[in-house]
Amino acid sequence: MPAPRPLIVGNWKMFGLGANIEDGRQLAAALEAQPAKARAAICAPATLIARLAAALEGSAVIVGGQDIHPQPRGAFTGDISGEMLVDAGARMVIVGHSERRAAYGETNAIVAAKTRAALRCGLEPIVCVGESLADRDAGRTLNVIRKELTESLTTELTGAKFAVAYEPLWAVGTGRTPTVDQIEEAHVALRETLGHILGDAARRVPILYGGSVKPANAAAILAAEDVDGALIGGASLKVEDFLAVIRAAG
Repeated sequence: MPAPRPLIVGNWKMFGLGANIEDGRQLAAALEAQPAKARAAICAPATLIARLAAALEGSAVIVGGQDIHPQPRGAFTGDISGEMLVDAGARMVIVGHSERRAAYGETNAIVAAKTRAALRCGLEPIVCVGESLADRDAGRTLNVIRKELTESLTTELTGAKFAVAYEPLWAVGTGRTPTVDQIEEAHVALRETLGHILGDAARRVPILYGGSVKPANAAAILAAEDVDGALIGGASLKVEDFLAVIRAAG
């Protein structure tokens, strides 16, 4: 079974105002002028999704959300349902990002519920897993990420379009990056875990690396075994840097 098409996702986090929609337009124009091997996406703040989706309609750039509530509606002040994301123009969504797991106490069960919510309304979920520095130093990395992945997925994913992102918590936004060998080891373990869950269909699932990816290290990371793309933060906020990472995927 062929490897999945590379996927490069920019996570704008809590950055971006209306003026930044022009950054999306510039990225789309560059990819129209010179198409890339990789799929490209921007997971924008909720306040920008509708405007960004309208600006990028018909382009090669996918617009996504950064979080999703498990329920379709209800008395959940400040939350956003999958149906709302779709209504705004989103086509994918990040679930279980390390910052949400660490800062908001999101458990694997919560992430699984959010994954089901994404599938319910036709969004492509990006399911995130990753170890803490304490786990890494104690040699628990593979056990931690296998458990997180197994418990964060749902049976509804069989045959569905989704991605997995490996994000070591200690490398997100810190400028620190695991070695390519460490990244490869984690991705191979995640691919094996997917195989246990999905069988041969696991080969179709892109596994992204997230954690201080930038133009200077993107090519080496993306060339590693079972690395099918990247989930990037800071570098996605600069069009030229984001485009360089997309081009590095081939």
